[in-house]
Amino acid sequence: MPTNEKEINCYLFDQLSILERIEAVTNDEAVLKQIAIERRQIERKLYQSPPLSKEG
Repeated sequence: MPTNEKEINCYLFDQLSILERIEAVTNDEAVLKQIAIERRQIERKLYQSPPLSKEG
C-alpha cells in the first residue's frame, strides 16, 4: 500500500500507462469507451485538490 502522495501518484501514472497501451492495440468502441471512463477516474484522483495528503 502506498504510504505517501508521491508513491500514490506513481501508482496512478502507471495505471494511465496501462490504459494507453491497451488503447493503442484496440479498435473496439466499447473498450475505448471504458478506457475513457477509467482515465477520467484516475485523473480525478491524480489531480484532486486538496492533494491526497499534507506533507511538510
